[in-house]
Amino acid sequence: MRTIFLDTETTGLEHKLGHRIIEIGGVEMRNRRLTQRHFHSYLNPEREIDAGALAVHGISCDFLLDKPRFADVAADFLDFIRGAELVIHNAGFDLGFLNAELALLDMAPVETVCHGVCDTLRMAKELHPGKKNNLNALCERYGVDNSQRTLHGALLDAEILAEVYLAMTRGQESLIMDLADEPAERSETGRRPAAAGGPRAQVIRRASPEEIAEHEKLLAAIDLASKGKCLWLQRESAA
Repeated sequence: MRTIFLDTETTGLEHKLGHRIIEIGGVEMRNRRLTQRHFHSYLNPEREIDAGALAVHGISCDFLLDKPRFADVAADFLDFIRGAELVIHNAGFDLGFLNAELALLDMAPVETVCHGVCDTLRMAKELHPGKKNNLNALCERYGVDNSQRTLHGALLDAEILAEVYLAMTRGQESLIMDLADEPAERSETGRRPAAAGGPRAQVIRRASPEEIAEHEKLLAAIDLASKGKCLWLQRESAA
């Protein structure tokens, strides 16, 4: 399954008041790894930008004068997200704007093109009730570097969201066991019969230096998120 982490920047907070999208950024992930495929475009909204919005993203009307309109990039954008699961922080906001733009072109909503939508803000509120759950707060909580995020930017925020999502969902990956060579039937005791020819030889696969480094990085992130309560690190220290 393809996953697209998506973000937008806009001229204001309410698409129902005629505000428009001025930037779209999305990054693709497969098997919990970024693929380096991305979609990014600045857009000319053909209207003024609210002062409050300008203070958040710093994108001016003058900068956008020579940029394409949403209609110019709509087909490429839809091709990029087609069939993928979308992961968006505060999904209702971005989907509202995207669907408003598509409606102006008499095109179907985003939800008819993608495979589904995951809202990481809702997920974070369930994991951390009563706490701040904006993207900066989640970066601090999970040890994700957001030092380059002096202003909001759609592509950078999509990349940061991907790292936050991986941190939030650690431990939820499926543990897949290949049982193709194992007999399906069981004896009356409930145990599987022994393989023909006696016990199979066990194969020990040592972790590579790269895998060990990733393991240590994961433990450090868990220890940071749990404020020093990573049991594995405590066991290693005791040993």
